Amino acid sequence: MSRALILSLLVIAAATSAQALAQAPQLSREQLAQRLASTATLIEHSSGARQIDSSGNPDARAQRDRAAGLHARAQAAFAEGDLLQSQRLLDAAAKTMLDAVRMAAPEQLTDRKDRSDFDARLDSTRALLEAQKRIASEKGAGPRNGELSQRIEALVVDAQRQAAAGHVSEARRTLDQAYGAARAAIGSLRGGDTLVRSLKFASKAEEYAYEIDRNDTHRMLIQLLLQDKRSASGDAAVDGALRESARLRRLAEEQAARSEHEAGVRTLEDSTRELVRAIRGAGVYIPG
Repeated sequence: MSRALILSLLVIAAATSAQALAQAPQLSREQLAQRLASTATLIEHSSGARQIDSSGNPDARAQRDRAAGLHARAQAAFAEGDLLQSQRLLDAAAKTMLDAVRMAAPEQLTDRKDRSDFDARLDSTRALLEAQKRIASEKGAGPRNGELSQRIEALVVDAQRQAAAGHVSEARRTLDQAYGAARAAIGSLRGGDTLVRSLKFASKAEEYAYEIDRNDTHRMLIQLLLQDKRSASGDAAVDGALRESARLRRLAEEQAARSEHEAGVRTLEDSTRELVRAIRGAGVYIPG
């Protein structure tokens, strides 16, 4: 089914809403005759009709039969001179045919949307990655910070390769990892800025929520950076930092549960520092 056909079906179907019918100008007899002919072709001879025939989907075929019945009634109303009724029936026939095409090839429409969503997320990820590189350069993070960018870029390449092989759902999951890592990297780079540190919070509970988000950001970076980076000589130190960070995170959550948000903020800051230590211990530099 061609994109042009889908678009034309959508345009025709849009006219079937009650509001559209109320506002749409009535077609002349000549225009209506043309619409009757084109809709007949749509139902009987279009690529969408062939898709329904080859799909083996009984519901899709039944829906096309309903579209054909509506078209026949539209033709009869036209012959009797009831042009408004003919137009309404014709609009309903086109919408019913669109429904039949959707039933016949739901996976094709879904795949096309998935690919469109993937392309949009790819553009967003690339933009975030460029921002991450720019911020890292501005902050003088040094060449070691480039490893983070390289890992994110590798995820993007993997996602593109998966999409090219037709595995769009798998590619989207990989791309979402890259997108999340780029966002987390930017959050980490900005985490030590004087501007961020001087934020004014309405309450300690609000500041606690901010520190939770910052802690989550660094935990996400751990997943990306340490999955195959850790060396045998550094494992003990890294594991120790991770365990301590997790212990502090649990403690902070317990403090918040008791409404001790000020203490929770300090504990979360300590937890995040342990995550930074773990990442650096594995040989990847990040500010913080």
